[in-house]
Amino acid sequence: MHSVINKFLVEAFNEILKSEEISLNKGFRNLSVKEMHVIEVVCEGEKTGENMANILAKKLKVTAGTLTTAVSQLEKKGYLKRERDINDKRIVRITSTESGKEAQEYHRRFHEKMVNAILENLNEEETAVLVKALGHVTDFFRAEYKKEL
Repeated sequence: MHSVINKFLVEAFNEILKSEEISLNKGFRNLSVKEMHVIEVVCEGEKTGENMANILAKKLKVTAGTLTTAVSQLEKKGYLKRERDINDKRIVRITSTESGKEAQEYHRRFHEKMVNAILENLNEEETAVLVKALGHVTDFFRAEYKKEL
C-alpha cells in the first residue's frame, strides 16, 4: 500500500505542476510557475496589506535575496512594481501591475477549474474524506520540514 500511495503522490504532484505550466504557457508565455506563485502571493498580500518583502518571503518560504531577484525579474517583465508606503516612506511595498493582476486571475481560474473537476466526481462524504486526508498530508509536510524552510 505504501508504494501505491507514494506513486500516487509523486504522479499527482508532477501532473499538477505540468498542467499548471502548460496552462500558464497558453496565456503568459514569459512566466514560469515559480514566478506566477510570487505574483499570486503579492496579490494576496495587497488585499491584506501584507505586501512587504519580509512577509512575502516568509509566505513563499524563500530568502529575502531570492525574493528580491524574483521581484526584479517580474518588474522587468511588467508584472510587479515596488512602491514606497504612503504613510511610512521607509517601507517598500511590492504591488502588482495590471498585467500582474491579469496573470493572477488567469492562474486563479486554472486552480478553480482543477478543484471543480475533482469535486464534480465526489459526493459529500467522499469530499469530506478527501479534505481530511489532504489535511493530514499537509500537516505532515509542515511538521516534518518546517525547520528546514
